[in-house]
Amino acid sequence: MSTKTLDEPARRFEELLGPGSVITDPVRLRTYECDGLTHHRVTPGVVVLPESAEQVAAVVRICNEYGLPFVARGAGTGLSGGALPRADGVLVVTSKMRRILSVDLPNRRATVEPGVTNLAITEAVRDLGRYYAPDPSSQQVCTIGGNVAENSGGAHCLKYGFTVNHVVGLEIVTPDGDIVELSDIDPGYDLLGAFIGSEGTLGIATKVVVRLSRLPEAVTTLLAAFEDIERGGQAVSAIIGGGIVPAAIEMMDALAVEAAEAAVACAYPEGAGAVLIVELDGPAEEVAYQFGEVTRLCEESGAFEIRVADDPAERAAIWRGRKSAFAAVGRISPAYIVQDGVVPRTALGGVLASIDALSREYGIRVANVFHAGDGNLHPLVLFDDAEPGAEERAEIVSGRILDLCIEHGGSITGEHGVGVDKSRYMPKMFSDDDLNTMQLVRCAFDPRGLSNPGKIFPTPRLCGEVPGVRKGAHPLVESGQAEHF
Repeated sequence: MSTKTLDEPARRFEELLGPGSVITDPVRLRTYECDGLTHHRVTPGVVVLPESAEQVAAVVRICNEYGLPFVARGAGTGLSGGALPRADGVLVVTSKMRRILSVDLPNRRATVEPGVTNLAITEAVRDLGRYYAPDPSSQQVCTIGGNVAENSGGAHCLKYGFTVNHVVGLEIVTPDGDIVELSDIDPGYDLLGAFIGSEGTLGIATKVVVRLSRLPEAVTTLLAAFEDIERGGQAVSAIIGGGIVPAAIEMMDALAVEAAEAAVACAYPEGAGAVLIVELDGPAEEVAYQFGEVTRLCEESGAFEIRVADDPAERAAIWRGRKSAFAAVGRISPAYIVQDGVVPRTALGGVLASIDALSREYGIRVANVFHAGDGNLHPLVLFDDAEPGAEERAEIVSGRILDLCIEHGGSITGEHGVGVDKSRYMPKMFSDDDLNTMQLVRCAFDPRGLSNPGKIFPTPRLCGEVPGVRKGAHPLVESGQAEHF
């Protein structure tokens, strides 16, 4: 669609939102051309910044009127290209919708707008003895609307789960512009669960009701340093095998530690081939017992230094290196690819060894940072984009890491989503029938395919199109009326 074709809807958006909330200037539009995964870039046709659910709904209805694709965007911290805009469409930015609307302490919930940052929820209720558990590394800036779209997790997801475990209700604008409420107590199909993690393909969240957790009585964080990642992995297996479920258990290899030191001077133990961060929380007596066990198991696995933090400042110092890891590798590499895959915890050692072999085979360094407790890997594939062929080799290594995850019974994503970056890997995990069934769900929400098109599926099909390979297809599909299915 040409820019001129967007002129009339842009005028409509200005009448609706005011000229200050509509961006058409080519230079300003480039601000929104990518998310945190910067090697995918598209300049949006128009950017709108609504301030209410009613305005979002009106924008979506105008998009439907003109057949314009639209993409929702929060803070743009995503790492799979999930919020990549369309040059022929509208980018709906929710950054102005950042109010905490209510806190219901007796029922342990808060209602917030999608532009509220993840950490802002905890900051608003900490003095009330509550907090919001999911904590992505970007929690200071990422928005709750984006967390809902990607089903974000974070370091503490081992014990506390992902966004889907902490959202009890949503107000959404459907792809045809209706405002609908979804709740965890709705009878019938779990539409709330279907929406969370749908990456903006089923509509736009305009209000989010989150579950608040009680601040634990005691929290202890320890950092254990090992000569190599194998010994650190042994400690992880011993801790989980011993029946202990830490709030978080994170590992970084030597290259990731080097990057963190260069970026934030985290002062982790010198000579560590791997560091393990273990956080324990809960009743004071339970935490004291678990701390003794974790310390013993780390020492038996070969830890040469263990540091302990009991107060918030000391804990923040230990976490500083881990939380900065993704951005920190920019200090030791001109360019990098952030990957996200999952393997069974028992396969961690073998997969990490295979990643090291790939690194040596292709001459591409890989820094490993991961949620060790649940096998969620975040390899950082480092390369020099000024070196001929380096980016291509890095892409090969990145893809083969995902192949390793699948081969070991894991997944191509744990919390970063599929977006555009990993859609080509979906057929490696799912059959044609699986993918067609998923797309029928999407068609039920979005029959015109306007809501964040081109994401998740490698070969998106039009709603109503009969899949090439399906057995026992629903009669409405075979009659070409899947848009009513």
